[in-house]
Amino acid sequence: MSDAPPGRPPAAARTGTPAATPSTQAAGDNLLFTPGVYSYGSTINVTKANTKIVGLGFATLIPASGNITMNVADVPGVNVSGLIFDAGPTQSSSLLQIGTEGSTANNAANPVSVDDVFFRVGGAEAGTVATAFVDNSNNSIIDDSWVWRADHGAGAGGWTGDQSATGLVVNGNNVTATGLAVEHFQQYETIWNGQGGTDVFFQNENPYEVPSQAAWMSSATQDGYPAFYIPSGVTSFTGYGMGSYSYFNQGVSIENAMAFQAPDSSGVQFHDILTVFLNGSGGIQSVINGTGAAVGPSFGGPSDVVTYP
Repeated sequence: MSDAPPGRPPAAARTGTPAATPSTQAAGDNLLFTPGVYSYGSTINVTKANTKIVGLGFATLIPASGNITMNVADVPGVNVSGLIFDAGPTQSSSLLQIGTEGSTANNAANPVSVDDVFFRVGGAEAGTVATAFVDNSNNSIIDDSWVWRADHGAGAGGWTGDQSATGLVVNGNNVTATGLAVEHFQQYETIWNGQGGTDVFFQNENPYEVPSQAAWMSSATQDGYPAFYIPSGVTSFTGYGMGSYSYFNQGVSIENAMAFQAPDSSGVQFHDILTVFLNGSGGIQSVINGTGAAVGPSFGGPSDVVTYP
């Protein structure tokens, strides 16, 4: 990409011709991906404030060499929209990372936003990643994002295929997510470490193909992994309209102790959360922290918790 002065139309990446990894380091560079599938062996680094990264027709980006596909520096105003991030054949630490973990920057006046961006670990092609999406950016906005480990398609159907522990990790403070879906990951599916977070709508299905209870334990005494996990150090979070569903399809009774796990703190609030047993064996023993009726073959749900705590 050549240097582009402010106001110049965005540089366009063209499918099938990724001769070099796009970089937005040059002043004024925005980046437009035309429809297609792009494979890159090094990271696309976004270092300038207010950069726009736009995909048309849900252009798909794949890391070829275990690299992070796109890394957004700890700068304000960046927007990433209209893209699919697919996992590649060699495990990456993440597919999209925004901000710097531990940053104290306040971007409330000009937040980073991720809009209409989807993540796939398998499905189109077999792939692997440790955590699909890592959000370190304070005050950032995640709007309409589906983070999916494949339950069908390439690499799917077995516990050793399409390996990925976690779909989303939020480390930034005062992050807002709307229209969030995270599905089928093999451990904690969403980990929310940041303070002051808000989620409006969350949809989840547990992984289908868990081979045994022993293979899916978050501790020696806790069955399964919650779909949405908030560690004990978090003191402020609010969630609205959040659901998690089970369909363990290996013919083995698999239990998940809770769909949501969070500190029992007045500052950590949930409103209208639920679980559902879709089919299969086993189920989810509680909605949150042992509260809420179990769902399974005898009661499919929904099991609702209107307000917690």
